[in-house]
Amino acid sequence: HVQLVESGGGSVQAGGSLRLSCSSPGHTSNRVCMGWFHQAPGREREAVARLYSRGGTPFYADSVKGRFTISQDNTENTLYLQMDSLKPEDSGVYFCAAAYGRVVSSGLANSEYNYWGQGTQVTVS
Repeated sequence: HVQLVESGGGSVQAGGSLRLSCSSPGHTSNRVCMGWFHQAPGREREAVARLYSRGGTPFYADSVKGRFTISQDNTENTLYLQMDSLKPEDSGVYFCAAAYGRVVSSGLANSEYNYWGQGTQVTVS
């Protein structure tokens, strides 16, 4: 069983920065893709950044391009989301997701992931 543990959320003023972390200790084999999703109040959960385990160009939603950076540290089995120039509309719950042992098409749909973190709250005022 894969467990994703998130940390790094909090409250920040507009223009500030936060870095989210997602740890998956001991589980890297058969992992296809990891991503970060954002759920604003009253809205559906949407992909903001995606990174294939095989490498390649990361995906960023238009709303976060140039401000957010997804990265991973394979030695620590940790996925990061560096969030800069935060805006109030970035507020919400951020989820880390991982796809293991499955074919992933775009890596942008919730249904493509079979493991999820518990979510971490980000509030930008």
